[in-house]
Amino acid sequence: MTEPLPADLPQAQAAPRSPWRPSLVWLIPIVTALIGGWLAVQTILQRGTEITISFSNAEGLEAGKTRIKYKNVDIGEVSAITLAPDHRSVIVTARIRRSVENLLVQGTRFWVVRPRVAASGVSGLSTLLSGTYIGADLGKSSESEHEFVGLETPPAITADRPGRSFLLHGADMGSLDIGSPLFYRRVQVGQVSAYKLDEDGSGVALQVFVEQPYDRFVTQDTRFWQASGLNLTLDAAGLRFDSESLVSLVVGGIAFINPPGKTATEAAPENASFTLYDNPKAALRRPDRVAEDYVLLFDESVRGLNIGAPVDFRGLEVGEVISVDVDYDSRNGGFNMAVGIRVYPERLRGQPKPKSVRARMDSLVARGLRAQLRSGNLLTGQLYVAMDVFPKDAPAKINWDASPPRLPTTPGSLNALQDSVGQIAKKLVKLPLEEIAADLRRTLAEVDGASRKAGKLMDGLDRDLAPAAQAALVEARGALAEARRNLSADAPLQNDLRDAAREIARAAQALRLLAETLEAQPESLLRGKRKDASAP
Repeated sequence: MTEPLPADLPQAQAAPRSPWRPSLVWLIPIVTALIGGWLAVQTILQRGTEITISFSNAEGLEAGKTRIKYKNVDIGEVSAITLAPDHRSVIVTARIRRSVENLLVQGTRFWVVRPRVAASGVSGLSTLLSGTYIGADLGKSSESEHEFVGLETPPAITADRPGRSFLLHGADMGSLDIGSPLFYRRVQVGQVSAYKLDEDGSGVALQVFVEQPYDRFVTQDTRFWQASGLNLTLDAAGLRFDSESLVSLVVGGIAFINPPGKTATEAAPENASFTLYDNPKAALRRPDRVAEDYVLLFDESVRGLNIGAPVDFRGLEVGEVISVDVDYDSRNGGFNMAVGIRVYPERLRGQPKPKSVRARMDSLVARGLRAQLRSGNLLTGQLYVAMDVFPKDAPAKINWDASPPRLPTTPGSLNALQDSVGQIAKKLVKLPLEEIAADLRRTLAEVDGASRKAGKLMDGLDRDLAPAAQAALVEARGALAEARRNLSADAPLQNDLRDAAREIARAAQALRLLAETLEAQPESLLRGKRKDASAP
């Protein structure tokens, strides 16, 4: 049972609630939230701009590890790698730092840097230790871009490299490739940076880069030619080998120079177009502004005559062969070989200039101008077309009704040589070779018998005459020794000869006295010698 409360206890009274006041306890979560928000904003800002790059494959790339570098400075990182919707390529998602967002413009190029061996040399060896990364090259556009197609190979020339690019058009690539060197007076001044086929497939277009300060040597008159491999020249000076450098022998190359006598010094503009010639001879040849096409009909074999073979006038190349076909003559049912040629009349300086081409050619043909096939090389059998004057040939005219006009021809020297050889062969066939061979065998048999008889005779002489000859030689030696003894100074024969010579001298003296006496006293021969009166 509950006891009652005392009556003197104070009673509680309800008081109204006071307004809410902030407490210091709430300050800590507020500051934490602000710091977290600031960090979140900084993280988002530092993440940079997201871009995508398309590559054919993701070899060497890893999300969260592969870096993106510009001038070897980190500017971003690969964040994800996925397959493209068509499964033909991969899409690399990367984030680029906001401090280098100005790199993300149209024309910026990305490529995977890995060890490579190319014509320009070996590159990317540093990635063997540091790992594969994506390289970047700044574009020249001002419009931003966030989706890029990556290059499969590094660009040969970066955008910040000083110099200028030019376009070359040639018939084919030869041994050229990206990175092939470009030479000016045998000094490497640039390289091939790109190439592609023409739209119609008739040739190739190459982009070459010339470094500063050498790009100022490229003018509108500059001539480019392929300097690949080894140039072999055989002329009156002998056999010569020529090459731009050892590098061009391996990876090819292009050379250029300004033709002698050209006064143009203004440099060619960026991306100026030039022709790429096959060799320096073709590049430095004076350009032909006028060309005339003709057809030649030959009633002989044209084996060894190729398209591009020279048309020669007394050693001067005045044109080239442009076609070799067969022409059927329906009138006599025969075949002729139709050779199309292109002649450049400006190469013949000093020739008279009539009013028209037709008048000039008619005048030359009337004086005996003819076309003839000749052998250019006896070893290879190559032929060329020779234009020359044959005044003894029958008169002929140009068939101007044909298209192209038809020039008269004359049989080639090679055909005449073949006819001569054929005639000689026919004469050889008519010779009685069997009878000549039988006579020759008999003659050889007789000569053999005579030689045997001569051998036997020499053996007999050696056997019979050799002893007698030896004895005669011994006697001759003895006689010579005896004569040598008799002719010596102290030999008895020499003393007797000297005494006899003295007696002969005394006798000669007595005869001389007698002659003097008879001359003085002729009567003394009858009376005797007269005595001197003074004698007793």
